[in-house]
Amino acid sequence: MEKCTDIKCPEHGKLKTRGRAIEATVVSDKMQGTISVGWTYKVDVPKYERKAARKSKIKAHNPPCINAKLGDRVLVSECRPLSKTVSFVVTKILGKKE
Repeated sequence: MEKCTDIKCPEHGKLKTRGRAIEATVVSDKMQGTISVGWTYKVDVPKYERKAARKSKIKAHNPPCINAKLGDRVLVSECRPLSKTVSFVVTKILGKKE
């Protein structure tokens, strides 16, 4: 593991987290320093008296000390806006892809 010099790292840098914390799966790691994470959730559909599955996806900063890869299960936390589309940061890897 390399020494982390990223100032946007919540553990080694100065970035504070706040608000929501989401468990999600990495769906893309092709961007430099950023990943896309996605998760599914259920919503009530009163008309059919059933639940429907919906998907959501966000972008999160991926610090070099964590370095999450495609398929990993991660915990992302909300932080201040880091760029136009990124307001979350990866705080922990919960499970590696087998």
